[in-house]
Amino acid sequence: MRWQPHITVATIVEDQGRFLLVEEESAGKAVLNQPAGHLEANESLLQAAVRETLEETGWEVELTAVTGIYLYTAPSNGVTYQRVCFAARPLKHRPELPLDAGIIGPRWLTRDELEARKGSWRSHLVARCIDDYLSGERFPLALIRDSELPAPSPA
Repeated sequence: MRWQPHITVATIVEDQGRFLLVEEESAGKAVLNQPAGHLEANESLLQAAVRETLEETGWEVELTAVTGIYLYTAPSNGVTYQRVCFAARPLKHRPELPLDAGIIGPRWLTRDELEARKGSWRSHLVARCIDDYLSGERFPLALIRDSELPAPSPA
């Protein structure tokens, strides 16, 4: 069998010092994570981040930056994930939308409240992504290239 990493996206959404997280079921227990999920066929990383945030939280968001690219091997299953994490601002809550299966609901928490629930993090990336965001890590969305778009011509 050929080794293959799984490509995922995650979104850091901050509003007045609180971060939009997802409480979800994983391996029979409730865990906290960013709105996150797998890249699907025929979508860009940016489209995936916006879609996953809406499907898991009911929040429409506008992506503002890339905060980091992370490689993580889950100890629970040995699967390696490449996570592209974005910063976003909340636009509109759509509470009437159904959330993905396994999602308990969105949770707005401060960094301190998240730390107090350390035992319920899905992985250490939950805090790492927020900490990178809080330390000012911001890269232009143009860092993400879509192979369907032509490369800019040299000046």
